[in-house]
Amino acid sequence: MSAPSSRLRTFWNRCRLLTAGTIVTALAACATGPADVPPAPAAAATQDYTYVIGAGDSLNIIVWRNPELSLSVPVRPDGKVSAPLVEELVVQGKTSSEVARDIEKKLSTYVRDPVVTVIVTSFVGPFSEQIRVVGEAARPQFLPFRQKMTLLDVMIAVGGLTDFASGNRATILRTSEGNKQYAVRLNDLIKRGDVSANVEMRPGDILIIPQSFF
Repeated sequence: MSAPSSRLRTFWNRCRLLTAGTIVTALAACATGPADVPPAPAAAATQDYTYVIGAGDSLNIIVWRNPELSLSVPVRPDGKVSAPLVEELVVQGKTSSEVARDIEKKLSTYVRDPVVTVIVTSFVGPFSEQIRVVGEAARPQFLPFRQKMTLLDVMIAVGGLTDFASGNRATILRTSEGNKQYAVRLNDLIKRGDVSANVEMRPGDILIIPQSFF
């Protein structure tokens, strides 16, 4: 074999080794998640969480002994409601008990010692507490937060991953901790049934699912 042919074959062998090494590196990155991002803690829910009303919720307002003042009403996009003898009242960001006390104050001008109960019958929640799923989910969307909500609950709600998702490189952006980022293993959780990859969500979490490199 001539010297030029030998050098050419050596060159192509090195190219093949380099390509194989690049693929192995990429696969390792997909399997282990983003570099320099800590894994999400398994427990994240707080015991003192209290649901607050958001635009799009539906409220059932009951005024004791005054059925003509009782009604079901949606929360408008501006976070307010209107009711008999209560022209406009801001309810977004408040608990149902706080809203009930506010309505009692409004009605006390017209009704003696009003007793009001407010029940949330349809839940959307404020924007700051909604769970958002973006990227390679089957149905990217926002979800109302529920106490003890887990990553698996979220993935069931959005229909799982697309064929192009790099699930083990997904991350959670935790707005309640100053946009701190955590790595999660969606492939291990959904495709391999690894329950150790299931973690609790926090209000305002953003789940980001990237596309696979190949």
